[in-house]
Amino acid sequence: MGKVTTNVTEYKNFGKCLEIANGIVKLLVTIDVGPRVINYSFIDGDNMMFEDVNRDFSESGPAFDKFGGGTWYIYGGHRLWTSPEGMPKSYYPDNEPVPYELIENGAVFKPAAQTWNQYQFEIAITLDPDSSKVSLTHKITNCAAWDVKLAPWTLTVLSPGGFEIVAQPTKDTGLLGNRLMALWPYTNMMDDRVTWGNKYIGLEQKSGHPDKFKVGINSEHGFAMYFNHGDLFIKQYAPIENGCYPDGGMSFETFTNALFLEMETLGEISSIAPGASVTHNECWSLFQEARPEGYCEKTIDALVEKYVK
Repeated sequence: MGKVTTNVTEYKNFGKCLEIANGIVKLLVTIDVGPRVINYSFIDGDNMMFEDVNRDFSESGPAFDKFGGGTWYIYGGHRLWTSPEGMPKSYYPDNEPVPYELIENGAVFKPAAQTWNQYQFEIAITLDPDSSKVSLTHKITNCAAWDVKLAPWTLTVLSPGGFEIVAQPTKDTGLLGNRLMALWPYTNMMDDRVTWGNKYIGLEQKSGHPDKFKVGINSEHGFAMYFNHGDLFIKQYAPIENGCYPDGGMSFETFTNALFLEMETLGEISSIAPGASVTHNECWSLFQEARPEGYCEKTIDALVEKYVK
């Protein structure tokens, strides 16, 4: 029987982080800023998360200057946001220390409520003692005196040089369409980083590539895979069939640019009463599995059968 340990440590220029480990894998969660899950790796392995140590990606909105919030930084790693995306609403600076509470096999991270948006974010993270499995519960509470309409949105910013597999819907709907797709204004459907398969979409992160690319789908199977550093990261969630999702019904979106690749899952969009909350759950896992050569859907099927539970 394994054991999960927690320890506060300094990590690069992210300041203090809480390490959650079990002898197999470790997570580092920033507590001086964020929070961000800035590291997820095997104990002696390479980090699957992107680390924006140079603060290359930053945004600021004039509304936040009134509160002294300063600049929003991507930092990297995994974060909780709200959808639909907007400026400045989405880019609320999260540069303050993060209160947290230890729980069995993990911790709950609860930064201060956002002064301007009136949102209270919370992420509960637990690690299975005997495997790489990580469970994440994301919670958003409406602290305003009025209803707000939003969807929980979780973005996992992954390290460069990898290859992503996104499972497309496969339900036989007869004469009706079974696959919805959202494309952003900058998305080039002939981009050489993307492979449009019959059952999957393949997307490669190419460091230095000058263009952005983003696509959303109405996920049916609720998982995506990312190969990098000789390892395989799997992100899973439970999409609701015909659910009311943002961006025209997208519960999964993925984005890449010159520096990183994002896996993004979304909860349903809804009206949240004052004091009420919504939650969105994910499960992660990590395996020592190298990227297969080429693009073969039978090979991908075998990997899905082996690893996606």
